[in-house]
Amino acid sequence: MLTSKQRAALRGAANRLDPVFQIGKEEIDEAMTKAVADCLARRELIKLTVLETSAYTAKEAAALLAAATGAECVQVIGRRFVLFRHKSRPEESAYAALLAQ
Repeated sequence: MLTSKQRAALRGAANRLDPVFQIGKEEIDEAMTKAVADCLARRELIKLTVLETSAYTAKEAAALLAAATGAECVQVIGRRFVLFRHKSRPEESAYAALLAQ
């Protein structure tokens, strides 16, 4: 569970990120979930976009993907949202120093 200070630090780091995935009119299936999980395993912090044609709102998509991948939703703004998942080995984490504050 992230504290509010950690969440704020991650929001600041996410400002520089470009969206990695777009969620369109297709459902969020196993392939999408696996791709997001793989990306989270490498990057830890990712930004996603929900297209206007999607059946999901950004909050619904964020909650669904966060639950399916074991990540935490950092923020939802408009049609974009940010997910974060700690790496299994803390010494490999790019955000360990940021979250230690």
